[in-house]
Amino acid sequence: MLISIYKTRQYYHHKDFHKSPHSHTKSGVARGGKKIIAREIKVVRKVLDVNDTIAQQNRKLFSEKGVFVLNVMSSPGSGKTAILEKTLSHVMPAIKCAVIVGDICTSNDADRLAVSGAPVVQVNTDAFGGDCHLAAHVIKTAAGNFDLDDIDLLIVENLGNLVCPAEFDIGEDFRVVILSVTEGEDKPVKYPLMFRVCDAALLNKIDLLPHLDYDRKETVNNILQVHPGMLVFEISAKTEEGFDPWIDWLKSRVSRKISP
Repeated sequence: MLISIYKTRQYYHHKDFHKSPHSHTKSGVARGGKKIIAREIKVVRKVLDVNDTIAQQNRKLFSEKGVFVLNVMSSPGSGKTAILEKTLSHVMPAIKCAVIVGDICTSNDADRLAVSGAPVVQVNTDAFGGDCHLAAHVIKTAAGNFDLDDIDLLIVENLGNLVCPAEFDIGEDFRVVILSVTEGEDKPVKYPLMFRVCDAALLNKIDLLPHLDYDRKETVNNILQVHPGMLVFEISAKTEEGFDPWIDWLKSRVSRKISP
């Protein structure tokens, strides 16, 4: 079993994706011989524009191949990998899946997801100081390691972060944010962009509610305050409570993409 896991896994360092630096320095000499250092900072909008261009290329490719791409984001410890383990077990093999996993270091999450039999590509960002998100050019290169003609659902497990990943379009069809009941009720209003750009929210670890002083209604209200009408699935990755509506929704979305 261990051999089959490693056969379905490929590893890349972030340096393999030819990331362009966001800034660089120039030095010069002023009158009187005093050396000055000027820092040139590229406009963030330009960086995002380049990312959006590649994201559209990704989206076009995935559309041509009939691949539904799900971008899954959350803070660390929300249960993202556990949810994806259970999700893969519910949808495979009827739906052919592949996974791109982003982490600063280690292949721990990729190891766990590879047990499903789905091909997995691990992306580590530590070589560049630990980037906090996966950008479109990274997804483009990582996806090139799959046979997209043989994939229905590509899941991207983004880095654990409620800020940076929300800013980067990667060419996905839908974005999902996972929030656990152990994180408090106020996260949607503290990190509103993440909840505004996502299509659905998964409120995880509801099996712990009897042991917590936690107001689930307040959390849902905060989510809807930031993103009115947002889909919210209350689930437990441990007990699989509430999983059926989540799996049914995902299957229906994938079905629409692969059988338009």
